[in-house]
Amino acid sequence: MTDTGPIAAAHTPLPSRASVRQLVAASIGNAVEWYDWYAYSFLAVYFAGQVFPKGAGNSLVPLLSTFAVFAVGFFMRPVGGLLMGAVADRRGRRAALTVTILLMGGGSLLVALTPTYAATGLLAPVVLVIARLVQGLSVGGEFAASTTFLVESAGPGRRGLFSSFQYVSTTIGQLVASGISALLAHLLSDGQMSGWGWRVPFLFGAVISLVGFWIRRGAVETRSEEQRTAPRPGLFEALRRHPRASLLICGITAGGTIAYYTWTTYLPTYATVNAGFDKGDALTVGTISLAFFAVLQPLAGALSDRIGRKPLLLGFAVGFAVLAVPLLHRITSAFVSLLLVQCAGMVLLTGYTAVAAAVNAEVFPARVRAAGIGFPYSLTVALFGGTAPYVGTWFKQAGHPGWFPWYVSALCLVSACVYLVLPETARRPLDR
Repeated sequence: MTDTGPIAAAHTPLPSRASVRQLVAASIGNAVEWYDWYAYSFLAVYFAGQVFPKGAGNSLVPLLSTFAVFAVGFFMRPVGGLLMGAVADRRGRRAALTVTILLMGGGSLLVALTPTYAATGLLAPVVLVIARLVQGLSVGGEFAASTTFLVESAGPGRRGLFSSFQYVSTTIGQLVASGISALLAHLLSDGQMSGWGWRVPFLFGAVISLVGFWIRRGAVETRSEEQRTAPRPGLFEALRRHPRASLLICGITAGGTIAYYTWTTYLPTYATVNAGFDKGDALTVGTISLAFFAVLQPLAGALSDRIGRKPLLLGFAVGFAVLAVPLLHRITSAFVSLLLVQCAGMVLLTGYTAVAAAVNAEVFPARVRAAGIGFPYSLTVALFGGTAPYVGTWFKQAGHPGWFPWYVSALCLVSACVYLVLPETARRPLDR
């Protein structure tokens, strides 16, 4: 796993053309990673009944069980963030990125091959849980390594722009997952989708993971020579030496992750369960709004390089704290209602997603940057982002669907308080 590829010169940003190549390598690999991860949430409504038995008279039990596994995968993310972050800090960003994409492809293949409960009983949910644990390990490491890689590859005054491609590529992967899911939903009957159609996107994800691995093998390592020759940091060094920075990452992420997973992942299911929205149409709305979201990212990232990160972060957090409840209550069974609500939320959400990678990377020194970001970020995402679909569905089952929008609003208000005291880092030189 030792990196033997080309190394960026110490303290010297990569040339412009090389930076673009780095951007492409990181983005393509990241898109593949997140395609595999998000296919699960888009297809949950189809395979839930195949893997989990229904409770007595309650049709929501399989869906709840499937989203519980979704959350379990998230709780492997802190482990992945810590371990793969340590690999990135010790062996190189590129080494970590090649490992994470192989793990994701293997997990996706395992989901595709998951047997049904009717055929194998408890083995079916066990296989699904193992697959999501592997994918959770991969995704936890992916954000830490790719965030560090992207920001370190950026030239002066372009860290916000480059960091925005973390979510451009994430959204492209999610968009492809949503698009393929929507296409299959329209081409196949519900019975075919539940029977075998849901497996196709996971098989595709396993294949394209190999393509992403090949692309990442050719990337340029961004660790400086000084970092390569320095003593390797301990596994928990970032937490021990930088506790305030670790807490800042948690506060920065809490509101962003609940809003992100609600608006980009759970909203189609929320509309289906709470407003009787057609499942196929909900996936179509999600695909359209994700394309709109991807276009916004580099525009906002470049803007943050000019005006700073804090104005965008505060706009996001205050906007969601005030508007999350009325927006979610506006969803009806009409196609246009979900489309408008999802796109409006995407505009607000961009204030967080376009700059999150840059802000996180600017908080930690280079020596422990990947592991320093990986663990607190992934832990916060696991606690609030990964549980969003489960919490929303649980509120519905408990007879209080109106509580979930208030939950989203409250977490965004907490992050708004953190953004107020956060130092502006846009114009500070990046520690290398």
